[in-house]
Amino acid sequence: MSRRRSPVKRELPVDPRHGDLMVTKFINYAMRNGKKSVAEREIYQAFDIIKDKTGQEGVDVFRAALNNVKPSVEVKSRRIGGATYQVPVEIRPERRTQLAMRWIIGFARSRPEHTFAERLAAELAMASKNEGPSIKKREDTHRMAEANKAFAHCRW
Repeated sequence: MSRRRSPVKRELPVDPRHGDLMVTKFINYAMRNGKKSVAEREIYQAFDIIKDKTGQEGVDVFRAALNNVKPSVEVKSRRIGGATYQVPVEIRPERRTQLAMRWIIGFARSRPEHTFAERLAAELAMASKNEGPSIKKREDTHRMAEANKAFAHCRW
């Protein structure tokens, strides 16, 4: 970490179609090899697929899915006297959204559908209904923190 001043937080532009900052961040996370227009097109296609299948707006389903997947606690390794403990720690709001987006995109990429837009649409639809692998990941993270609650006093 730098000993000088902290880096300046850059302002992201809102996405052109929905005017939502979270969608812009999601596009940036989904981007591969710097191809932003490709990622943008795929995410908008996924939103259209969601609208066709469920009848709800794609952005609303996306927001619901993101809120459902966000974890509130996680475990961090802490070494004390030769032993490593998994200490439960509360997560900052920015990191919550970051983890949720990362999990949704990661599990969408591993799905069996043909195109990424179809995979993402299916993953977002499942996550908005509180089911699917990304929700399971959040539950596992919470379960791990709950199991290691005894080491909460080791927090730093």
